[in-house]
Amino acid sequence: MLIAESPVQAKGISRDVAQASVLRGSSSLLSQIGNTPLLDLSDFVRSLGVPAGVGIYAKAEWLNPGGSVKARAALRIMEEAERTGKLTLGKVLIDSSSGNTGIAYALLGAIKGFDVHLVMPSNVSRERKALVKAYGAVLIESDPLEGSDGAIRLVRRLVAEQPERYFYADQYNNAANWQAHYASTGPEIWQQSEGQITHFVAGLGTTGTFVGTGRYLKDRKPSVELIAVQPEDELSVIEGLKYLPTAITPGINDDKLADEQLPVTAEAAWEITRRLSREAGLFVGFSSGGAMAAAIEVAKRLESGVVVTLFPDDGSKYVSLGIFD
Repeated sequence: MLIAESPVQAKGISRDVAQASVLRGSSSLLSQIGNTPLLDLSDFVRSLGVPAGVGIYAKAEWLNPGGSVKARAALRIMEEAERTGKLTLGKVLIDSSSGNTGIAYALLGAIKGFDVHLVMPSNVSRERKALVKAYGAVLIESDPLEGSDGAIRLVRRLVAEQPERYFYADQYNNAANWQAHYASTGPEIWQQSEGQITHFVAGLGTTGTFVGTGRYLKDRKPSVELIAVQPEDELSVIEGLKYLPTAITPGINDDKLADEQLPVTAEAAWEITRRLSREAGLFVGFSSGGAMAAAIEVAKRLESGVVVTLFPDDGSKYVSLGIFD
């Protein structure tokens, strides 16, 4: 049988050399986590009352593998657990999640070869359930009326019943969560803003993004003001954000870090989310809209400054909720 030569063989180039040439420009999926762009939204906010001397910028975190900022924390949590021997082949990674962290765990589990079990409230969107299953994770649904706190209580019970089976990632209390942002998100914002940042605005969920990024920015520039965003009360539902006064408080939270706690209504978050899609071409999730609404309020008070916020994910995982209709 005659086997045709490849173009590289015909030119006298060995297959190994050709393969090395191709691989030199490639990278692993894990290496694509982080280094997201900082988007200039200053023109978008001018019609909303933000003075000309103030710039507003947002980190486009949906460009991470898995589609959200949570890829950063999930990777750090898993790699630290591997390093310390808490997560080994044969152990099942388990955690509670309302969506994005769970999706990130599932994706990373598929890459690294770990079984992943996720406890989510049963009323999370169909898209989020479908994604974790697509990556091969086992989905365990908790009481929808108990929200994310109910999922936390259920996962704790499962781990208590079979402690040898599970590695409990515990994103709400795992220091690797905020450390991921101290090591990546904070330095990226500092470099991309060329140190000109004056205000950092971010929503609170696990609090890892705000705590890690905020600590880094304060270490570099103590004058940077840190604004933490929460729903205005426990009845204001903004996907991805928690009203901490009535929720299980994350162990990694730092009450003394924020210069200001800024409440946002669900209506304001929805309105800005829709406007970002229709006027700026940015189809983002509702926690992004909440963060942007808060950033606009902060910017309106200023005569000059650089306000940076963070868009945790895009809107694709929320379409079935019907809010974009």
